[in-house]
Amino acid sequence: MRLDKFICKSTDLSRAEARRAIAAGEARVNGEVITHEAAQVHENNHITLAGQRLVPRPFRYLMMHKPAGTLCSNVDGVYPSLFRWLHIDKPDELHIVGRLDADTTGLVLLTDDGRWSFNITRPEQHCAKVYRVTLRDPLAEHVAPRFAQGLLLQGETRPTLPARVEPAGPREALLTITEGRFHQVKRMFAAVGNRVESLHREQVGNVRLDLPPGQWRSLTSDEVAGV
Repeated sequence: MRLDKFICKSTDLSRAEARRAIAAGEARVNGEVITHEAAQVHENNHITLAGQRLVPRPFRYLMMHKPAGTLCSNVDGVYPSLFRWLHIDKPDELHIVGRLDADTTGLVLLTDDGRWSFNITRPEQHCAKVYRVTLRDPLAEHVAPRFAQGLLLQGETRPTLPARVEPAGPREALLTITEGRFHQVKRMFAAVGNRVESLHREQVGNVRLDLPPGQWRSLTSDEVAGV
């Protein structure tokens, strides 16, 4: 973790205030004065500011049901940020784990634990993401074996990792993938001659969405450990 971020997580200082304190020589890591705001530190280090030992607040892990027409962003853009629905102290310390398009709904995870989110988003971790997909056409029989084998999407040099798809209605399917490429779900169905009309993420790892749109809650310890 960066030193300036560690100080913000351990105090009520803003990022700018923390940087000024670091530049003034007020921060020590294991007894050594550090004046570089981007210096990497660990929570097990002995870190002081103006002589006071710093202890970071516990990491936070949240789920939210993202409504349609919102951005997975900390600030508003063409659409409002989903952070408008997040009424919590210091929301700017949180980041989104695996973004969804503006028109996609469903499960979004938020945290201030960078190592946790990194492990979720790394394809090597094989963290399963389950989507409910509404299609223009019924799911053809040849799609499941092609998804299981991996698809070479347009403009890419390596195929997608094996994915599982099964029908869930006349024009609905449940798709499970373990990576998150740009517009991946929409591009996968386009590659087999179909079109995604709506997309909803239901699950990430063992965390299953159980909230109405716009609502959020903290994850349980079992959910945090099992993603």
